[in-house]
Amino acid sequence: MWAKPITLSGSQVTLAPLSQAHAADLAEASADGNLSQLWYTSVPAPADVPAEIDRRLALQRTGSMVAFAILDAQGRPVGMTTYMNIDAANQRLEIGSTWYRKSVQRSGLNTECKLLMLRHAFETLGAIAVEFRTHRLNQQSRRAIERLGAQLDGVLRAHMKMPNGTLRDTAVYSITAADWPTIQAHLTHALTR
Repeated sequence: MWAKPITLSGSQVTLAPLSQAHAADLAEASADGNLSQLWYTSVPAPADVPAEIDRRLALQRTGSMVAFAILDAQGRPVGMTTYMNIDAANQRLEIGSTWYRKSVQRSGLNTECKLLMLRHAFETLGAIAVEFRTHRLNQQSRRAIERLGAQLDGVLRAHMKMPNGTLRDTAVYSITAADWPTIQAHLTHALTR
């Protein structure tokens, strides 16, 4: 397998291989802000967190995903993220299925989390490009992706069905290996402010 479970650590955040040991804290994190009620994204309801962990770990076993628990500086699980849609042959992957408890959103955790994941993807895995995808109408997510420095590649119209039956237009962004030195400098600087 090209991308494998690994622990990535920074000063504010640690990305640990996801396991059922994180389930109780992640259920509490999902309840913070009632995140599962957001119609334009897929955050598991607190009771559904163990099943979501199982789903992600099953995809990990097939080689299409690497699942992480996002831990704050105190080691408390505050969200989940993944490398997904892993395409080893073309050295591409997506960072996605990311969510954070409401109380840590806009705290700098996402910036450091993405810096760690991008650094590992480009410098260790040798990725050619890293994608980010979100619902066209998820403005909070789109702003966060754009703050990273990712470029909008386009919008896939009527790309997929949402759990509520609506069709999702998917905004696709990417960072390429050529972009990485500038993006790394940008994210490192953002963390010092």
